[in-house]
Amino acid sequence: MSEHVTPENPLSTGQEPAALRMPAPAEAIVTRWRVACDGDDAAGLGHPRVWLAISPETGFVDCGYCDKRFVIDRDHAGDDH
Repeated sequence: MSEHVTPENPLSTGQEPAALRMPAPAEAIVTRWRVACDGDDAAGLGHPRVWLAISPETGFVDCGYCDKRFVIDRDHAGDDH
């Protein structure tokens, strides 16, 4: 991930105001605050693996390559953020 989540920059890539209103093409419910995405394409046409940090404020992060949305399950989330 090229950007770091900081108090000055609390949102991860793909969480600009316009992106927050757009529906994701795919969604995964996760229990970790940091997730990896590689496109998950069975044909081998995915993208480079990237690590994404879910923002505690929004509860999700979108992959900058494939737009897959990772949504935290707050009831079962590990404390790894």
